[in-house]
Amino acid sequence: MIKKKVIVAVTGASGSVYAKVLFDQLVKLRDQIEAVGVVMSDNAKEVWQFELGNQNYNDFKGFTFYNKNDFNAPFASGSAKYDTMIIVPCSMGTLGRIAHGISNDLISRAADVVLKERRKLIAVVRDTPFSLIHINNMKTVTEAGGIICPANPSFYSLPKTIEEVAGTVISRVLDLAGFEQESYRWQEQ
Repeated sequence: MIKKKVIVAVTGASGSVYAKVLFDQLVKLRDQIEAVGVVMSDNAKEVWQFELGNQNYNDFKGFTFYNKNDFNAPFASGSAKYDTMIIVPCSMGTLGRIAHGISNDLISRAADVVLKERRKLIAVVRDTPFSLIHINNMKTVTEAGGIICPANPSFYSLPKTIEEVAGTVISRVLDLAGFEQESYRWQEQ
């Protein structure tokens, strides 16, 4: 099995629980991973603390955290061969910058690299409702090869906690990223 090199970007959109559940799942999938590089915006850290009441993003071992302006991070260049980038949650501001090629921080630069190298970009957008500008930006990123995966949970697995609800989205994200995982499958249980 070829192990994955994954970039996880966390923006300041509401929905820090999605990032937390993704981090938890990536720890469990460690045998399929070569490297996880994480970049969080300043707003992401504030929203995490507000929504989850902690700064536990600092506690995930085995991930390498990069400053949002660190253009020396390996995934700021296509030569590092990170194969997947997951932006969770993805703010509409971040999506707009990506859609228009504005690489003003490590998140938008890494997304630009992933798209230009024809690798996998998964943007877990979390805003609602969508304006026409949002829809057009999603269209542009999709046409460039990205995957828009709205943070729309499913309920047919009968989730009982907020983390289980978020997990229904993260299971889809991990499937899209090509991970082998155990998760609820419609009509397969």
